[in-house]
Amino acid sequence: MRILISADMEGVTGVTSTDDVIAGTEPWQRFRRLFTGDVNACVEGLHDAGATDVVINEAHATQRNLLLEDLDPRARMLTGRQKPLSMMQGIDEDVDGVVFLGYHTGAGAEGVLSHTYMEGSVIGVWLDGVHAGEGRLNAALAAEHGVPVLLVTGDDLTCLDAADYAPAAETVAVKECVSRHAALCQSPTHTAADIRAGAARGVAVAGRSGGRATSHRVEIEFAAANLAAAAAVIPTVERVGSRGVSFEAATMTEAMKAFKVVTIVASRAIEGVYG
Repeated sequence: MRILISADMEGVTGVTSTDDVIAGTEPWQRFRRLFTGDVNACVEGLHDAGATDVVINEAHATQRNLLLEDLDPRARMLTGRQKPLSMMQGIDEDVDGVVFLGYHTGAGAEGVLSHTYMEGSVIGVWLDGVHAGEGRLNAALAAEHGVPVLLVTGDDLTCLDAADYAPAAETVAVKECVSRHAALCQSPTHTAADIRAGAARGVAVAGRSGGRATSHRVEIEFAAANLAAAAAVIPTVERVGSRGVSFEAATMTEAMKAFKVVTIVASRAIEGVYG
């Protein structure tokens, strides 16, 4: 039984601040250990329930945050950037289930460090007319490959969001959102036990099924008009109002690749503190 863990960092135990997740800062060095601890707890739970091969796809920012030397030796880790499917690299390689670990709510929503890909520059994303964070987008991609979401961890609002886009998945709240930059947190000992138990329960719904590729429409609203203008240069991407763009794709895989291109191009149009 092969399980993929898509591991993000904003929804990890104790994380509440920008510095906690930005590479090179002193807090980041501390939270790398907590991040690795959450992942190890998940690996333990998956193996408790019969998983035989666990692959962790580092999905946060530089995608070089987890401490390989402290990783559970039963797991393998895909680290580094330039992955065609980004946060979901490996979903197309005969996995029986996927875990969204350390996830967060989407841009424009309440939640600790809420955002969608571009931290302060995207203020809303919609998939087929439904407000979508990274979790909903990635769940749609998993569904296209017939892969169930087994577990989602993050703050309490992330878990509430997951109950809508992945109702069969287990959820574990490692903290309770107070504001975008504050949370009521539990100790790593407590959250590790909860994540391990949640992962073990989640394996009950593991099992690849026949996926189905369908067309999708993605809409993105940026914080500034110049970002929308930059993205609209891409063929098939249309301007929507002053700050928005939209595009259609024949499959969710193509939609996510196009989304990645749009955000990369828009990010290159940011100029200093004015964006």
